[in-house]
Amino acid sequence: MEQILNYYAAQISYLWSTVSQPTWHSFFWWLVALSVAVWSLEIIIPWRRNQPVIRKDFWLDTWYMFFNMFVFGAIGYSGISMVVRSAVSDAFPFLDGLHGVMADLPKWALLLIIFVARDFIQWNVHRLLHASSTLWEFHKVHHSVQQMGFAAHLRFHFTENIVYGVLEYIPLMLLGIDLVDFFAVGVFATAVGHLNHANIVLPVGPLKYIFNTPQMHIWHHAKHLPEGVKSVNYGLTLSIWDWLFGTAYMPASGRDIPLGFDDVEHYPHGFLRQLIAPFRRVK
Repeated sequence: MEQILNYYAAQISYLWSTVSQPTWHSFFWWLVALSVAVWSLEIIIPWRRNQPVIRKDFWLDTWYMFFNMFVFGAIGYSGISMVVRSAVSDAFPFLDGLHGVMADLPKWALLLIIFVARDFIQWNVHRLLHASSTLWEFHKVHHSVQQMGFAAHLRFHFTENIVYGVLEYIPLMLLGIDLVDFFAVGVFATAVGHLNHANIVLPVGPLKYIFNTPQMHIWHHAKHLPEGVKSVNYGLTLSIWDWLFGTAYMPASGRDIPLGFDDVEHYPHGFLRQLIAPFRRVK
């Protein structure tokens, strides 16, 4: 018990140091800077001009953003990841050798492998969240957004942190990837995720077949899709997986389409109610 308490005390101390001592390696301040930058774009060049700058659920989504990235990350997810890391390392002792192989790669090649492998895993996990009726109840929190903005990117139930984290972590460890190298990839993915949910247009031209955009991702949040189509555009950072596997869908601009799901108007509102709702519905 003492070891566990010391571990969490160290995590909370580290979290506080990232807030109180800004550095280039502080994800907290990267998140703040990215949020301010993308929000500024929403104010200067809004896509939906009739949407308020402080849109519906803006502050709720902002709280979700910091809760999922830092509060739950320090108190819950870090402990879970420690258990998974230990279990995987014990089960696959050859990982130490793979770590050596990866360490010999040029830094750019290592980061590219992490980025592509992680994004493909996340694309598959995202499809699973929609395909599983149980996981969908938790993913509904993210899809309960009715006015889209950058902070909606990180509005999700904390169980998604666990599902994504475990299903990402194991295969990436099997590839011999050290999770310390996730920082740069994580900052880039966060920037793209913010942009994809923002109230702006990104005219990327042919790059739309590689990178996700707000014009594409808005259809993932569409309340109404063609009959028989459950969901589309699962890509988080890259869109290439959707184009390759036939789940891409962009019939029009999507600027003013209704967002959410059937009966979203009656979905529980507020942080605590939304945390509890999936457990009640699954039960």
